[in-house]
Amino acid sequence: MINFMGKNKPSKLRDGYRETINKGVTAVRYFSPRVSFGKGQIDVNVDKLKVAMDTADAVIIGAGAGLSTAAGFIYNGERFEKYFFDFAKRYGFDEMYTGGFYPFKKKEIFWAYWARYIYINRYLNPPKDTYDKLYSLMEGKDYFVITTNVDHCFQKAKFDKKRLFYTQGDYGLFQSVNPKIRETFDNEDWVMQAMEAQGFEKNEAGVFVASHKENIKMEIPSALIPKCPIDNSDVTTNLRADDSFVEDDGWRKASNAYADFLRRHEGLKVLYLELGVGSNTPVIIKYPFWEMTDANEKATYACINYGESYSPVEIEDRSICIDADVDEILDQLLKN
Repeated sequence: MINFMGKNKPSKLRDGYRETINKGVTAVRYFSPRVSFGKGQIDVNVDKLKVAMDTADAVIIGAGAGLSTAAGFIYNGERFEKYFFDFAKRYGFDEMYTGGFYPFKKKEIFWAYWARYIYINRYLNPPKDTYDKLYSLMEGKDYFVITTNVDHCFQKAKFDKKRLFYTQGDYGLFQSVNPKIRETFDNEDWVMQAMEAQGFEKNEAGVFVASHKENIKMEIPSALIPKCPIDNSDVTTNLRADDSFVEDDGWRKASNAYADFLRRHEGLKVLYLELGVGSNTPVIIKYPFWEMTDANEKATYACINYGESYSPVEIEDRSICIDADVDEILDQLLKN
């Protein structure tokens, strides 16, 4: 059994997560029939966004999966083939997301797959420096980040953890399947052992690679199947899928910090900057941003997202919608 470090202590804090969802529910009922897609030239809108960013009292970033996609964290193609070539051949997968839901018959195979999945999406850096660019734009600014991403990219780009709320979990954490245990456990040591047990070897850069594909195993030893250190129960990933998701002490503190940041900046000149938020979880970021912009005449809503850049007509005059690749727009913002 692999030991993990517990990260949970009871606390009474504001639930910023559900507070903001309530705003989102209100917004979608009011705004959804009347939306306007981005207008104007991209260069002109980039200039407007740079001014809004530089003159804001605070910037609240709402980041979705599209931001990590722009950074190169894609689930198919070369990244998939490099680490899942054997699973692709045996099971017919052509991208890693599908494999995450496949009913493998053996736990040893299931956890071999997830060790690779977690490793490349949590412990490797994204191919592009998109998050570093965003951090450069935020240096010296009063900012906060709310994100549905679970890949730790903000932390790796040196964003202040106290200014970060990752609402849907973290690939780097496990939780027990026992609903009475409301704790999470770091999985880095286990992931590294599981990668090595499958035959992956570290290269000169310290990155696990399949140096000899013929030696790669599609399962881990039974003794390496991760267990909860409290009661030896099975564990699962700390990813929000249903009400079994564990909101640990760190999660609750971040939820409270987000609620407090919003409260302290009510009525001020706030830029709500939405990056790569799609149609899966708009009630967490997009719709609350609309509601908060509408409620504050000094606020500006900005959205950068290819194919998903739009705003309600009620706040159209205080919206900057850019239908383009996030990484490319961040480049332009840095040059301005």
